[in-house]
Amino acid sequence: MAYQLQEINRRIKTDVTEFLEECDQAYAQRVSLAADRILSNLDKSPVVLLSGPSGSGKTTTAMKIAEELQRRGVNTHAVAMDNYFKSLNRKTAPRTPEGDIDYESPQCLDMELLDQHFAALSRGEEIIIPKFEFARQMRNDARGTPLKLGKNEIAIFEGIHALNDDIAGPHPEAAKLYISARSNVNDGAALRFKGTWMRLTRRAVRDYSFRGTGVADTLEMWANVRRGEKLYISPYKNRADIIFDSSLPYEVSVMKNFALPLLQAVPEENTRRGELLELIEAFQWFEPIDPELVPVDSLLREFIGGGSYKYH
Repeated sequence: MAYQLQEINRRIKTDVTEFLEECDQAYAQRVSLAADRILSNLDKSPVVLLSGPSGSGKTTTAMKIAEELQRRGVNTHAVAMDNYFKSLNRKTAPRTPEGDIDYESPQCLDMELLDQHFAALSRGEEIIIPKFEFARQMRNDARGTPLKLGKNEIAIFEGIHALNDDIAGPHPEAAKLYISARSNVNDGAALRFKGTWMRLTRRAVRDYSFRGTGVADTLEMWANVRRGEKLYISPYKNRADIIFDSSLPYEVSVMKNFALPLLQAVPEENTRRGELLELIEAFQWFEPIDPELVPVDSLLREFIGGGSYKYH
């Protein structure tokens, strides 16, 4: 699916508030369809596996699906699979072809513990969800959170590797979702903004605003992130019962306010300058939207802040 640039700019100029409402309503309909699919599978498993690449909005989507299921009387728990990372051991950690630690590898996850927890929840037993401390690169099981599912309760496990063979394979009964910003923006037949650029922009703005990471560092990591997606994430998307597009037609126009100054400030000698200039040029085609108009419960708030959801 692709959005049309002319239509986006026309809607921004004529009635931007209505445009935002329509886009968010379309996203809400996708959330509702996902909830339908999960409920239809509840008699088989209370476990939901939600996967997708970096910047796809998995966290907000998991929480929105949980809200929708709550409205339908099903108590739902969203679990971040990042907490199942193993404590970092530099001697045994997976490596990239360049010799760096490969943080994108599923081998960083404790797959054995995930397998045990999926099975235990399905049997109605209590588990202790671990807590991974990113600052120390250590898992702190003593700070874990207990979880036990009762009747009509669901656990959504959200993470980039949720559909990996070694995680999802032993649990074919679980409901499976794959989420990504999949839509390009075209101007007639001409490509103006790639779906992958949406995810890069989301990550760059979030990393800068909330994780203390500069855009140059995000760009440096992006090549390995994309390599990891092609190796470890995309090959398993066809396992999904639902493939969910998290792109919003209005987001490039909002992100223009945040991303352009960051991108333009990257030094000219940066090795990824060519891609930067291409991205900077792409933003010029879009009419801007005041970020203040973005609803507090919008998925985009996961990346720009000021939202009603709490992110850990």
